[in-house]
Amino acid sequence: MKKIIICGAAGRDFHNFNVLYRHRRDVRVAAFTAAQIPDIDGRWYPPELAGPHYPQGIPIHSEGKLSDLIREQGIGEVVFSYSDVSHDHVMSVGSVALAAGANFILLSPAETMLQASKPVVSVCAVRTGAGKSQTSRAVADILTRRGWRVAAVRHPMPYGDLNSQKVQRFIEMADLDRHRCTIEEREEYEPHIRSGRVIYAGVDYDAILRQAEQEADIILWDGGNNDTPFYRSDLEIVVVDPHRPGHELRYYPGRINFLRADVIVINKIDSAKAEDVEAVEKNIQVHNPAAQVIKARSRVDIDRPQLIEGKRVLVVEDGPTLTHGEMKYGAGVVAARKCGARAVIDPRPWTVGRIKATYQDYPDIGPLLPAMGYGEKQVRDLEETIDRVECDTVIIATPVDLSRLITIRKPMARVTYEL
Repeated sequence: MKKIIICGAAGRDFHNFNVLYRHRRDVRVAAFTAAQIPDIDGRWYPPELAGPHYPQGIPIHSEGKLSDLIREQGIGEVVFSYSDVSHDHVMSVGSVALAAGANFILLSPAETMLQASKPVVSVCAVRTGAGKSQTSRAVADILTRRGWRVAAVRHPMPYGDLNSQKVQRFIEMADLDRHRCTIEEREEYEPHIRSGRVIYAGVDYDAILRQAEQEADIILWDGGNNDTPFYRSDLEIVVVDPHRPGHELRYYPGRINFLRADVIVINKIDSAKAEDVEAVEKNIQVHNPAAQVIKARSRVDIDRPQLIEGKRVLVVEDGPTLTHGEMKYGAGVVAARKCGARAVIDPRPWTVGRIKATYQDYPDIGPLLPAMGYGEKQVRDLEETIDRVECDTVIIATPVDLSRLITIRKPMARVTYEL
């Protein structure tokens, strides 16, 4: 029996296991390893989800233990199963696996895609922070206006109790509290709920699909972390970001999305340099000339611009966009420039706890504050950091209204953005 380890980040790794390995008798998944997301190692993939071949469940270790696990447990194969990482990063993990004596494999997206009984439109991206979520909302609005019932299914973010998160359905704001959603989850689910749409997420994406099919004419795969779709799609829409030209060719599996796309949306053309838009267009012409290209603006709306003009501002941006998305600025900085802020205040001297640790893990974030909220401690540290920063105004540029989740004691301007 071959023993394997699945390297992941609490999402694609569980899906690959469920689809390809859960029922196999000739393969034993000895462990998952975890990266990218804080505090997801040290848990177990529970036996109720792992199936009868795993009566104890499957342990989840830090990826830093990969080499030792391979040697100690006689692992024959390491399956790389997470996303939004450079090609360098993929082969760095691969080199660790190969040096320790295991094979290192990447799974074809086609092998892990589930077949739906309803048409599927997928919206994915080449990098985190490209504007995939706003594109998903725009596509859902178009389909709804045409009279179709749309069920959105979001790429997984199961950071809590995995059994209770097997199938999650959200149709009203109270569902977010019932499922104990993190800030990162709320950022993705709330906009769909506010538009009156049902959105699903969870752990078991076959079970999710079968339930969503019962109430939808069309399934909208709302991708995340620049991963490939979990469902076989009738139309694949992929968003690229001219603020990071060339990234569509250098990241995994964003380049796979780029090559597979039926439609490529070049987003943010209103704030990108013309030469960067042209660079992305040239890459499309060379690598996927059959794709239909759509140029889009990411419209930034500011509720109280008078609180920004001439002020020293703290800019709070979407967390994953700044961390593993590697964006140097987002809609909050665009708003600060547009409204004539006197200065953008660097929050790093005032950070505490897990927010301080975020800057240690991602030292290139720069003078912005990522809205990290994967757990209660991190949320409280975010609140305290904002409270400590010496500034006149806080610009909240996250998809979710942070003031409903934490107490912000300073004047606040909210920034929203739509395709």
